[in-house]
Amino acid sequence: MTEDAKPRRRFLQALAIVPASTLAVGGLTTACTSGDDGKTAQAAKPYAPTYFTQPEWTFIVAAVDHLIPADDYGPGAIAAGVPEFIDRQMETPFGHGKLWYMEGPFHTDQVPELGYQLNQNPRQVYRHGIEACNAWCVKTHGKVYAELDKALQEQILKDLQGGKIRFDTVPATTFFSFLLSNTKEGFFADPIYGGNKNMVGWKMVGFPGARADYMDWVDQPNVKYPYGPVSISGEKG
Repeated sequence: MTEDAKPRRRFLQALAIVPASTLAVGGLTTACTSGDDGKTAQAAKPYAPTYFTQPEWTFIVAAVDHLIPADDYGPGAIAAGVPEFIDRQMETPFGHGKLWYMEGPFHTDQVPELGYQLNQNPRQVYRHGIEACNAWCVKTHGKVYAELDKALQEQILKDLQGGKIRFDTVPATTFFSFLLSNTKEGFFADPIYGGNKNMVGWKMVGFPGARADYMDWVDQPNVKYPYGPVSISGEKG
């Protein structure tokens, strides 16, 4: 675990004050901590991506493992099924860019307050971004991203975020922004969207999920809520 891991986990805990059951917009075998005994529960079937190609999928798996690594606080993005969440989002209106204005003109030099200015939807951003990043890695380090050592992988992500690496087909910072945002969403969204397997994200921050009634606890300040999280589907964590 890197020195950044614990601060990153604390950041995720702060992020999770947003109701996680509303976060989602739209072959990996995942392992996650089971509900009560802390043992590892293996997913029944490996997930086969529907949008990402195998090289793209390998990139996603390697990258999200750095963004939310497993640590002393609990499972990370891989165990939570974040790659599956991102792949499934590519087939939603979000992935196709149907949730915001996507007609021209496009002025990429404008301030963020003026809205999304790229003529590529998230599916295209991921496709072009992964291809460009792998090409940059091969040119610079002789291997695609997923084949590089862990320390170098993490540094590349930092350089993408900081704008130190530039691509011709898509802004590297935009690509990283989608990757980071979707990783956090996949870790905390309701499990019906493919991520947050066994509600590991909710358990980490103590979020009770989609329970319908908290009236018995409204007048009990500073009393820890005793029940585990519940998915929109009714699944209990």
